[in-house]
Amino acid sequence: MNLLEHFVGGKLISGTSDKKSKVFNPATGEQSAEVRFATKNDVDKAVANASKAFEDWANKPPLHRARVMFKFKELIEKNSDELTKLIVSEHGKVYEDAKGSLTRGLEVVEFACGIPHLLKGEFSENVGTNVDSWSMRQPLGVVAGITPFKFPAKVPMWR
Repeated sequence: MNLLEHFVGGKLISGTSDKKSKVFNPATGEQSAEVRFATKNDVDKAVANASKAFEDWANKPPLHRARVMFKFKELIEKNSDELTKLIVSEHGKVYEDAKGSLTRGLEVVEFACGIPHLLKGEFSENVGTNVDSWSMRQPLGVVAGITPFKFPAKVPMWR
Protein backbone atom coordinates (compact mmCIF):
# COMPACT_ATOMS: atom_id res chain seq x y z
CA MET A 1 0.00 0.00 0.00
CA ASN A 2 1.28 3.47 -0.92
CA LEU A 3 2.34 5.45 2.18
CA LEU A 4 1.94 9.21 1.82
CA GLU A 5 4.79 11.17 3.35
CA HIS A 6 5.15 14.72 4.63
CA PHE A 7 6.65 17.39 2.37
CA VAL A 8 9.01 19.65 4.32
CA GLY A 9 11.86 21.78 3.07
CA GLY A 10 11.37 20.72 -0.54
CA LYS A 11 11.61 16.98 0.12
CA LEU A 12 9.52 14.06 1.29
CA ILE A 13 10.16 12.98 4.87
CA SER A 14 8.68 10.19 6.93
CA GLY A 15 6.64 11.17 9.94
CA THR A 16 7.66 9.73 13.30
CA SER A 17 4.19 8.72 14.50
CA ASP A 18 3.10 5.11 14.65
CA LYS A 19 -0.46 6.24 13.92
CA LYS A 20 -1.68 5.97 10.34
CA SER A 21 -4.95 6.53 8.56
CA LYS A 22 -6.38 4.92 5.49
CA VAL A 23 -6.93 7.13 2.45
CA PHE A 24 -9.92 6.29 0.29
CA ASN A 25 -10.83 7.25 -3.24
CA PRO A 26 -14.21 8.92 -2.61
CA ALA A 27 -15.46 8.09 -6.09
CA THR A 28 -14.93 4.34 -5.70
CA GLY A 29 -14.70 3.82 -1.94
CA GLU A 30 -11.50 1.83 -2.43
CA GLN A 31 -8.47 2.39 -0.24
CA SER A 32 -5.78 4.11 -2.31
CA ALA A 33 -3.06 4.82 0.26
CA GLU A 34 -2.18 5.33 3.90
CA VAL A 35 -0.93 8.48 5.55
CA ARG A 36 1.20 8.66 8.67
CA PHE A 37 -0.03 11.27 11.14
CA ALA A 38 2.36 14.00 12.20
CA THR A 39 3.53 14.25 15.78
CA LYS A 40 4.03 17.52 17.63
CA ASN A 41 7.77 17.05 17.02
CA ASP A 42 7.16 16.60 13.26
CA VAL A 43 5.15 19.83 13.18
CA ASP A 44 7.76 21.69 15.25
CA LYS A 45 10.47 20.61 12.80
CA ALA A 46 8.38 21.77 9.84
CA VAL A 47 7.76 25.16 11.48
CA ALA A 48 11.48 25.51 12.30
CA ASN A 49 12.32 24.69 8.67
CA ALA A 50 9.80 27.27 7.42
CA SER A 51 11.14 29.87 9.86
CA LYS A 52 14.66 29.35 8.58
CA ALA A 53 13.47 29.63 4.97
CA PHE A 54 11.55 32.79 5.88
CA GLU A 55 14.75 34.56 6.96
CA ASP A 56 16.16 34.17 3.44
CA TRP A 57 12.84 34.87 1.69
CA ALA A 58 12.24 38.10 3.64
CA ASN A 59 15.55 39.47 2.37
CA LYS A 60 14.84 38.70 -1.28
CA PRO A 61 13.91 41.65 -3.46
CA PRO A 62 10.31 41.67 -4.74
CA LEU A 63 11.52 40.96 -8.28
CA HIS A 64 13.13 37.71 -7.10
CA ARG A 65 9.91 36.74 -5.32
CA ALA A 66 7.96 37.44 -8.51
CA ARG A 67 10.28 35.16 -10.47
CA VAL A 68 9.58 32.37 -7.96
CA MET A 69 5.85 32.90 -8.42
CA PHE A 70 6.21 32.86 -12.22
CA LYS A 71 8.08 29.53 -11.96
CA PHE A 72 5.33 28.17 -9.69
CA LYS A 73 2.73 29.29 -12.25
CA GLU A 74 4.70 27.58 -15.02
CA LEU A 75 4.86 24.32 -13.06
CA ILE A 76 1.12 24.37 -12.38
CA GLU A 77 0.37 24.94 -16.08
CA LYS A 78 2.85 22.26 -17.19
CA ASN A 79 1.39 19.69 -14.78
CA SER A 80 -2.25 20.77 -14.80
CA ASP A 81 -3.62 17.48 -16.15
CA GLU A 82 -1.74 15.42 -13.53
CA LEU A 83 -2.77 17.82 -10.75
CA THR A 84 -6.39 17.69 -11.91
CA LYS A 85 -6.34 13.88 -11.87
CA LEU A 86 -4.92 13.94 -8.31
CA ILE A 87 -7.79 16.16 -7.21
CA VAL A 88 -10.26 13.77 -8.85
CA SER A 89 -8.76 10.73 -7.11
CA GLU A 90 -8.38 12.37 -3.70
CA HIS A 91 -11.62 14.35 -3.55
CA GLY A 92 -14.06 12.56 -5.82
CA LYS A 93 -14.67 15.62 -7.96
CA VAL A 94 -15.52 15.22 -11.60
CA TYR A 95 -12.65 16.18 -13.90
CA GLU A 96 -14.10 19.53 -15.04
CA ASP A 97 -14.87 20.64 -11.48
CA ALA A 98 -11.34 19.69 -10.37
CA LYS A 99 -9.88 21.53 -13.35
CA GLY A 100 -11.96 24.59 -12.44
CA SER A 101 -10.62 24.56 -8.87
CA LEU A 102 -7.07 24.39 -10.19
CA THR A 103 -7.80 27.22 -12.63
CA ARG A 104 -9.18 29.46 -9.84
CA GLY A 105 -6.02 28.79 -7.82
CA LEU A 106 -3.86 29.57 -10.83
CA GLU A 107 -5.60 32.93 -11.19
CA VAL A 108 -4.48 33.82 -7.66
CA VAL A 109 -0.92 32.76 -8.49
CA GLU A 110 -1.03 34.96 -11.60
CA PHE A 111 -2.14 37.89 -9.44
CA ALA A 112 0.75 37.21 -7.01
CA CYS A 113 3.19 37.39 -9.92
CA GLY A 114 2.60 41.14 -9.75
CA ILE A 115 4.14 41.22 -6.29
CA PRO A 116 6.69 43.98 -7.04
CA HIS A 117 3.80 46.38 -7.62
CA LEU A 118 1.77 45.02 -4.69
CA LEU A 119 4.63 45.55 -2.23
CA LYS A 120 5.11 49.25 -2.99
CA GLY A 121 3.09 50.54 -0.06
CA GLU A 122 1.47 53.97 -0.07
CA PHE A 123 2.31 57.56 0.81
CA SER A 124 -0.12 60.44 1.33
CA GLU A 125 1.02 63.97 2.12
CA ASN A 126 -0.77 66.26 4.52
CA VAL A 127 -3.57 63.90 5.59
CA GLY A 128 -3.84 66.22 8.60
CA THR A 129 -2.15 69.46 9.51
CA ASN A 130 1.57 68.73 9.12
CA VAL A 131 0.85 65.00 9.10
CA ASP A 132 1.91 62.63 6.35
CA SER A 133 0.85 58.99 6.17
CA TRP A 134 2.67 56.02 4.69
CA SER A 135 2.52 52.28 4.70
CA MET A 136 5.22 49.69 4.05
CA ARG A 137 4.57 46.09 3.16
CA GLN A 138 6.97 43.63 4.71
CA PRO A 139 6.93 39.86 5.25
CA LEU A 140 5.85 39.08 8.80
CA GLY A 141 6.66 35.40 9.28
CA VAL A 142 5.51 31.83 8.97
CA VAL A 143 1.78 31.11 8.86
CA ALA A 144 -0.30 27.96 8.72
CA GLY A 145 -3.52 27.55 6.80
CA ILE A 146 -6.21 24.97 7.44
CA THR A 147 -8.20 24.72 4.27
CA PRO A 148 -11.56 23.11 3.48
CA PHE A 149 -11.46 19.75 1.75
CA LYS A 150 -13.84 20.83 -1.01
CA PHE A 151 -11.35 23.20 -2.69
CA PRO A 152 -8.04 21.30 -2.53
CA ALA A 153 -6.18 23.47 -5.05
CA LYS A 154 -7.88 26.84 -5.00
CA VAL A 155 -7.86 27.68 -1.28
CA PRO A 156 -4.27 26.57 -0.54
CA MET A 157 -3.05 28.75 -3.43
CA TRP A 158 -4.82 31.70 -1.83
CA ARG A 159 -2.50 31.21 1.11
